[in-house]
Amino acid sequence: MEGPTPVSALIHAATLVTAGVFLIIRSSIIFENSHVLSVITIFGALTAFFASSVGLVQNDLKRVIAYSTCSQLGYMVFAAGLSHYSIAFFHLANHALFKALLFLSAGCVIHGVSDEQDMRKMGSMIKLFPISYTMILIGSLALVGFPFLTGFYSKDAILEVALSKHTMTGNFAHLLGCLAAFCTSFYSFRLVYLAFVNDTNTYKKYIDHAHDAPILMVFPLLFLSLGAIF
Repeated sequence: MEGPTPVSALIHAATLVTAGVFLIIRSSIIFENSHVLSVITIFGALTAFFASSVGLVQNDLKRVIAYSTCSQLGYMVFAAGLSHYSIAFFHLANHALFKALLFLSAGCVIHGVSDEQDMRKMGSMIKLFPISYTMILIGSLALVGFPFLTGFYSKDAILEVALSKHTMTGNFAHLLGCLAAFCTSFYSFRLVYLAFVNDTNTYKKYIDHAHDAPILMVFPLLFLSLGAIF
């Protein structure tokens, strides 16, 4: 995850990594007339759970968000595997907004503490980064599916359609989807706690030179935060 953060945001949120899901959605008629939908569902559910479990133990700020992307792609894929392509696309669009918000806000924090990415070497950043903290909190709440934020509507719909299938693959996807949702909540709030709430664990010179994002960087964050809320 060494690339510039805006590049990371574009890759993870809306373009490169979601292209495969978009291809499945656009090729839905081919998949509907084949016998691989249950395979897609199983692999999507496994991906959602596996990636979220890996995210639990990452200490790099951007890496946690990156594994979160992989996990959410699993949700989209198993929704497509259950023949609910519109819901998969709905989650893709919602995810683009809150994931770009998380990556760009993380970039503001990393830039403000002299390019430090290890969350264990941060802490007590609320006073130093009030805007970035607010944006990361909004993005995290949308990601975990907090009621009435964008992520809630699409993630809830995906889990509901999995349960309503009444098949082995549907129940399997629902179970792993729920476990992945639990892991997502855990690593999202672990990120917020370690970076912003925990006791300061960084160098004094980093704290002395720490600064929140300038207005030019805040401007796109405001647009994305509105998308993540509404």
